[in-house]
Amino acid sequence: MTVTPLGIPRRLLEFTIDGERARVPEGSTVLDACRAAGKDIPVLCQGDTLRPRNACRVCVVEVEGARTLVPACSRRAEPGMVVRTDTERARHSRKIVLELLASSVDLSTTPLVADWIKEYEAKPERFGPDAARLDEEPRVDNDLYVRDYDKCVLCYKCVDACGDQWQNTFAISVTGRGFDARIAVEHDAPLTDSACVYCGNCVEVCPTGALSFRSEFDRREAGTWDEQAQTRTTTVCAYCGVGCNLTLHVQDNEIVKVTSPHDNPVTHGNLCIKGRFGYQHVQNRG
Repeated sequence: MTVTPLGIPRRLLEFTIDGERARVPEGSTVLDACRAAGKDIPVLCQGDTLRPRNACRVCVVEVEGARTLVPACSRRAEPGMVVRTDTERARHSRKIVLELLASSVDLSTTPLVADWIKEYEAKPERFGPDAARLDEEPRVDNDLYVRDYDKCVLCYKCVDACGDQWQNTFAISVTGRGFDARIAVEHDAPLTDSACVYCGNCVEVCPTGALSFRSEFDRREAGTWDEQAQTRTTTVCAYCGVGCNLTLHVQDNEIVKVTSPHDNPVTHGNLCIKGRFGYQHVQNRG
């Protein structure tokens, strides 16, 4: 028996993963259990601060008795469940998903995808040069962040962060269908003419770099972005009394972007425009 932060008991569930017995608290997902058991399951659209959308289907596993493969990120663990994570069927499905994504989307700034493509021997190039792509220039219409829809995998995390799960601004949503589906503001207007409040919480959850800080975008364009050379320092925002935690990413003695720890009990990764983008005064040396 385990307890929640409020002291409420949680029953432990027992089932098997790849022939090994696993025990996880009630309410855990299959992905939670796999991670606890040390199983390396690729995930793309899953995050630790939003409810799973199971949109990308990279994390599928086999569950005994289930007709189809199930997304580990959203399927709840059940007593007696038999899970297989590394079957030929699951690996083949992940390979196809990676090929389809990489053939239609620019995944160059998506962490770990290159390793997954190699591990699953995916060959996105087999669809040829005529594979449908958006081929749209990045939208640089403000000084804070950039929208590059060529890198968007339609995971909907930005929509959820802007909507009822976090910000409740509802500035962005999905428009169109099929290959014409895309993330957009109302009337597909410039961001400056939308309801966006520039909290940057959508940037925080984007897994592919489709949304990025203007500072990061400019440095990548100039070839000077180097995450290995960056230091990260967590501090407290000084703008108001809420006590939000900020993680300052510093390169060449300059703050290049600001994030927030997802496990912080105050913010859970959320910030306002001042906390996320209002750092220029710190490095104003004039």
